[in-house]
Amino acid sequence: MSDKVRVRIAPSPSGNLHIGTARTALFNYLYAKKTGGTFVLRIEDTDAERTEQAYVDNIFDSLKALGLNWDEGPDVGGEYGPYTQSQRFDIYPKYAQILLDKGYAYECFCTNEELEHEKEEAVKNHKPYVYSRKCLDITPEQREQYIKEGRKPSIRFKVEHKELVFNDMVKGELKFDTSLIGDFVIMKSNGAPTYNFAVVIDDMLMKISHIIRGEDHISNTPKQILIYEALGAKVPEFGHLGMILAPDRSKLSKRHGATAVSDFVKEGYLTDALINFVALLGWAPSDSVEIKTVDEIAQDFRINEISSSNSIFEYDKLNWMNGQYIKKMDISKLTDMIIPFLEGYDLSELSREKLEKMVEITREPLTTLKEIKDAVPYFFGEHVPLDEVKELLNTELSKNVLNKFLTLAQGWDFSDEEKIHNDLADLRTEFKEKYGYKPKETMWAIRGAITGRTRGADMVGILTVIGKEKTILRTKEALSTIKV
Repeated sequence: MSDKVRVRIAPSPSGNLHIGTARTALFNYLYAKKTGGTFVLRIEDTDAERTEQAYVDNIFDSLKALGLNWDEGPDVGGEYGPYTQSQRFDIYPKYAQILLDKGYAYECFCTNEELEHEKEEAVKNHKPYVYSRKCLDITPEQREQYIKEGRKPSIRFKVEHKELVFNDMVKGELKFDTSLIGDFVIMKSNGAPTYNFAVVIDDMLMKISHIIRGEDHISNTPKQILIYEALGAKVPEFGHLGMILAPDRSKLSKRHGATAVSDFVKEGYLTDALINFVALLGWAPSDSVEIKTVDEIAQDFRINEISSSNSIFEYDKLNWMNGQYIKKMDISKLTDMIIPFLEGYDLSELSREKLEKMVEITREPLTTLKEIKDAVPYFFGEHVPLDEVKELLNTELSKNVLNKFLTLAQGWDFSDEEKIHNDLADLRTEFKEKYGYKPKETMWAIRGAITGRTRGADMVGILTVIGKEKTILRTKEALSTIKV
C-alpha cells in the first residue's frame, strides 16, 4: 500500500443520510483535504430488504449539498471500483476461500436452532456467549452427512486467542481479549458476506489507509484487524468518533427534531451553517472563531484533537449559527432559497426588486428560512387582520396619528425612501412636542394599521414594498375601526 492517505465514507442506504453519518463524512473529508489525500464514497447496500434507490439518491444529494464532494465513488468512478457493495459479490468468496485454505476459517453446519440452544445455555449459566467451535474439527464423513441432509454451511473465522492492542487516532490505546469474541461468521449460508468481512475486503482492495467512523464500530474493529492479519494485509489506522447525543443525553432521534440532513434543509437550515455546526461537534478551531467555511476548517483540522467524548447536539446553537449565515448571505441568493418557504402567498404581487427588499428587511431575526412565512403575511393581500392591535388602535392617539399619516402618504412618492424616513421622523417629533406622545407610541399606531402587528421589520422598508395604494387603503380601514 502506498503512503497516500485514502479515507472513505460507506453509508448504508436504509434511510436518509443521518446527521451523525454526515459528521463522519465531514471528518473523513477534512482529513483527506488536510493531508492531500483521497476521499472515497462507497455504498454498502447488502441489506436488500431495507435498501431503496430513494435513499441512495438522498445520500448523494445530501453530501453534495453539504459540499462534501468525493474523489472516487459510484457516480464518478475510480481505480478501485465498483463502489457499490452489491456489485462486488463475486469478490468475497475468493477471499473466504483463501482463509479456508490457510486454516484461518472453517465451514460451520450448525442450524439456527442449534446455535440458539447454545446461546440459551450461556444465558442460563450466566456466561457471555461464545460459539462452541463444534464444527471446527468435523470429519469428512460428518461433512458429507450434513450436506446429504441439505445443510448449507456458513464460513466462520477462526479467532486466535490473544490480547489485541491498537492505537486509535481519537481514543488512544485500546485493548481487546479476543477469546471473548468467539469464531464469527464471515460468509452466510446463503453465500452473502457479513458486514465485518465485506468491509475489510472492500477497504483492503480500495487501499483505504485510515478508517474514521463512529465509536459504535469499536467492537467490530478487533474482528476486522484479525481478518487483515490473516490475509497478510496492512492494517489501516482507526479513529472512532464519540456519539452525537440529544440535549437530554439520549440517542439523537426524530422526537428531538430533524435528524436527517434533508430534514434540516426542509426546516430551513442552510447547508453551509449545518456543516459548520457539525464540524464543532467534538472539535474546536485553534483560533476560537466558530463561523468558518469548510475549506477554512480543513486548513485548521487536527484529527488528534477530536474529543473522544460524546457531543451534545444543541439545537439552540445551530439556530444561532444558522441565523448568522442568513444575515450574511447575498440577498439575491437568499431570496431564491426563501421562495419555496413562501408557499401560499401570491408572489406575483411583488416585483423581484420588492421581493428582495422584503427579504432584506425581515431576515434579521430569522434563525431558519422556514420562519419567513410567519414574518411576512402583511406584505401580501389588500387587507390585514387588526384583532391583535384592536386596543392599540382604538385611542385618541392612534386616531390623530393615522389622520396625519394618511395626509402624508397621499403625497408621497413611495420609491423615495429618504423622504418617507424624514417625514416619519418629523411626524414623531411633532406629536412628541404637541401632545407629549413618545416616538415609539406614534409608530405603534402606524405599524398596527399597516401590518396588524406591534412589531416587525423597518417601517420605511415595509411601506416602500407594499406601496401607496395598500398603505392608504389599510390606513383608512384602521381609522374606520376607531370608536373614540
